[in-house]
Formats: sequence, structure tokens, C-alpha cells
Amino acid sequence: MSVKLQKLEKQIERELSRIFLYDAKDDFGFITVTGVELTNDLSFAKVYYTVLGDKELREQVAKKLEKAKGFIKNTLGSRVQMRKLPELIFNYDESIEYGNRIDQIIKELNKEDK
Repeated sequence: MSVKLQKLEKQIERELSRIFLYDAKDDFGFITVTGVELTNDLSFAKVYYTVLGDKELREQVAKKLEKAKGFIKNTLGSRVQMRKLPELIFNYDESIEYGNRIDQIIKELNKEDK
């Protein structure tokens, strides 16, 4: 992966975080953008995010993100200099929950050993 592509991914990640924090009219709750992956031709951007809350809240946020996709893309376009803006694909990042589950299992195993 090129350095230029990585810089662009980080810039998009930062700007999306700012959009959710300051510009979005919908309340996305405690949403955190955990990463952005651009395709080599820059036509698609997979946006990984987490939300503090239960499964129901995650589903609500996913619906709000799809509904606000046009606004988010337009706002992003005014902040990131790209010839063509990528299509945004929002994916919930389950890696943090997965890590927490593994941590919990390890703690339980350590308790059993003592």
C-alpha cells in the first residue's frame, strides 16, 4: 500500500470523526471511527466504526449512517481534496468487542487456576 493512500485514509478518518462530532444533525451517540480502507482506484471507502451501547443502539446508528450518507459524503468532499469522492461503506468494527471477550475469558481462566 502506498504512503499517499495511507495518508488519504487517515485524513478521511479524521474528517469523518469531526463531521460526526460537530456537523451531523442526527445524534450518532458515542461513535468512533476506527479505520478507513480505500480501494486502489479510490472508488470505495470502507469506514469502520464502533458505538458505545447495546446491539439495538448499533442498529439504530447503522440506519442513521445510511440515511445521512449523502450529507456525510458532501461534507467530506468540501474538506478532503480528491478528484472523485469514494462511495462510503459503513461497517461496524467488532474487533474491540472480540478483544474484550478474549480478555474476559483469560481473566476467568486465571480465576479458576487460583
